[in-house]
Amino acid sequence: MDHDHSGLEILDRDECLRLLSRVPIGRIVFTHQALPAVQPVNFVFDGTDIVIKTSSASRLATAATGTIVAFEIDEIDADAQSGWSVVAVGPARHVTAAEEVRGLDRLPLRTWAPGERDRYICLRPELVNGRRIPARDLTAPV
Repeated sequence: MDHDHSGLEILDRDECLRLLSRVPIGRIVFTHQALPAVQPVNFVFDGTDIVIKTSSASRLATAATGTIVAFEIDEIDADAQSGWSVVAVGPARHVTAAEEVRGLDRLPLRTWAPGERDRYICLRPELVNGRRIPARDLTAPV
């Protein structure tokens, strides 16, 4: 197990991809009106792509097409002062091919936000990295 210079455990790509399948909510980072924007979204990871469903009129749908975006997930245990974080970076694209849309419709992705969600955005992770803060014994003297 490797650690970075600050003592955090470095997660390998396979572990990062496994964790992408474990949580239902992440944050997508994209550029909106020349500024960074971060938006929480529910998603599924189909083993290849991070799949998000949004409104075709949303700022996410408009800004994240054909651009490089970042996607972050994490799980934190405040009581144990532990957790992990994974960041995936890659190109985002709108899915328009009818056959591919039908395939995505079969995924277990149900949007949490109200309103119609008629646009799939897929992010293909090219760069993936993650870190873990292991749980520690909080009763032990420091």
